[in-house]
Amino acid sequence: MKFKDIEYKRPELEQLKKEYEERLVELEKAADKDEYLKAFKKLNELRGHIYTMKTLCYIRHSINTADEFYDRENAYWDQTMPQLQEYEAKMAKILLESPFRNKVDIPETLYKLLEYTLKSFSPEIIEDMQEENRLVSEYGKLKSSARIEFDGEVYNLASIAPLMNSDDRDIRRRATQAYNRFFEDNEERFDEIYDRLVKVRDTMAKKLGYENYTTLGYIKMNRLDYDQDMVANYREQVIRDIVPLTVELRKKQAKRLGLEKLECYDLNYNFKSGNPKPHGTLDELVQAALKMYSEMSAETGEFFKMMVDNEMFDLPTRENKEMGGYCDGLFDYKMPFIFANANGTAGDVDVLTHEAGHAFQAYCTFKNVDIPDLCFPTMESAEIDSMSMEFFAHPYSEYFFKEEAEKYHYFHIVSALVFLPYGCLVDHFQHEVYNHPEMSPEQRKQTWRRLEKIYKPDVEYDGFDLLERGGFYFRQGHIFQSPFYYIDYTLAQVCALQFFVRMLKKDEEAWKDYVHICGLGGTRSFVEIVKAAHLKVPFEEGCLKEVASMMKEELEKIDDEEF
Repeated sequence: MKFKDIEYKRPELEQLKKEYEERLVELEKAADKDEYLKAFKKLNELRGHIYTMKTLCYIRHSINTADEFYDRENAYWDQTMPQLQEYEAKMAKILLESPFRNKVDIPETLYKLLEYTLKSFSPEIIEDMQEENRLVSEYGKLKSSARIEFDGEVYNLASIAPLMNSDDRDIRRRATQAYNRFFEDNEERFDEIYDRLVKVRDTMAKKLGYENYTTLGYIKMNRLDYDQDMVANYREQVIRDIVPLTVELRKKQAKRLGLEKLECYDLNYNFKSGNPKPHGTLDELVQAALKMYSEMSAETGEFFKMMVDNEMFDLPTRENKEMGGYCDGLFDYKMPFIFANANGTAGDVDVLTHEAGHAFQAYCTFKNVDIPDLCFPTMESAEIDSMSMEFFAHPYSEYFFKEEAEKYHYFHIVSALVFLPYGCLVDHFQHEVYNHPEMSPEQRKQTWRRLEKIYKPDVEYDGFDLLERGGFYFRQGHIFQSPFYYIDYTLAQVCALQFFVRMLKKDEEAWKDYVHICGLGGTRSFVEIVKAAHLKVPFEEGCLKEVASMMKEELEKIDDEEF
């Protein structure tokens, strides 16, 4: 079924409560394991339908935040989902205490997730959860409302990006100034939204008995087998083993560009001949992706053909569309959906590989997992699937970049390495914020800038007042919308780079391991999935040093000066 033909029908709250109660009673009163499994299946069908309608609404709202119908529906779900969390907690308690727990074939990971459900909810915080949802939606609408005037044209935050990477340095500078002016003009609103988010999250944590939101945030992010100390140690390894390499790479970039030093508007401009750009229209890129996935494997060919046939993506940027990109799943239809903001940059191809990696995982898991909680892995594991797919796509780069394929390879590897410190900066910042919720908006910005100088010591913001004062974080949606969801990308990147090394070494088992973990979905924890893929766990001492060494060696094989 094509995405446009999928019917949205709001499930009314009172009816949902009634159905939840009925199915929970059936689950609790089951006389034997067969009745228990039957009742659990019926309950998951209800839950899957709720998630399908909620996700369908979210997708259509993010495609056009000015659509009045879906704006109202999105507000409905912001209010409704926290109220349904009470029934999720009841389900968790029944399943954890059931006499059939050890007599049925349900992955142990589910029970760990259920324990976290109970630890992260109380009816006392429902109104706080509703307020959090409302503020998150307000942030998304604020960013999607951007109307940036530049040289007689009007852009949004996505469509102006190509100008910020223009071959003309003056255009890069002025476009970056115009982009940042939107955040400067709305500084007070961004500060207010985030301040209220921090406070409401801290309130929820304290109502649940936690010292601060950091502990609750780890529980809500389902960190099943690692803790804050392990993450802090990992960040220290990034500072020690990755930051010096990224500083060195920035120096090489400045030399390539013939500059004494990189200004902030030069950071994303890598070559005198310009950054690699995809060749062809967006429709042609989709067809190139179809060709690539058809040649990559039978599984990926079947998967992407299904995506194309059912029009399960919305790729171009447009007015009133939310920023960013994501993949989500429609449980009732066993189909993933890809959302993006294509703007003519290399990122358009990254979306067709990164988000398609998420979608491929969902496609694999939907075939054999019927428990909604386990269809997607926890987020750091999910990002292994997406980031690794970006590298498995390297042999097919010519389909997208033609003669610039090798330039893209260099660009992509460097981007992956440079991202690691930034991802840790975002994570470290959030630890500071939620460990000190009393900070003022100005103190938060000062904290960001202080940490930025540790993770990106060579970056300066001459002439960009808000950035120099620490306002860069306004643009990072995860900080507002998904607290503590960012270190996940860096952990996954380390795993993806290991897959890349295996691919370069012609290790035929690498692809098999990748497909295997995609099929596992959320049935295993992060560390278990990494080990199932025969990769090193990123927390291990020496892992990052080894990755840095291997990537440096690979980059030295490419003559970047010829670009």
